[in-house]
Amino acid sequence: MKNSELRHAIAAEFGAGYGDVLMRDLALRDLGGRSGEDALRAGVPARDVWLALCRENDVPRERWDGMRLPTPRD
Repeated sequence: MKNSELRHAIAAEFGAGYGDVLMRDLALRDLGGRSGEDALRAGVPARDVWLALCRENDVPRERWDGMRLPTPRD
């Protein structure tokens, strides 16, 4: 998963504004208590950040594959 795909998946799942808040402010247990933004800066793969966000926010497993979300032009 690329960073751009991560951003798209977050916006599609949580909404752009709330997704930004989650990435900036939510301490993700799976990532050692780091925020998504901090984890990306530390070199954590975007896919791992996405999965941590999904687990932390109880996203149903069938939506964990953010790659299958519709593109903005769909």
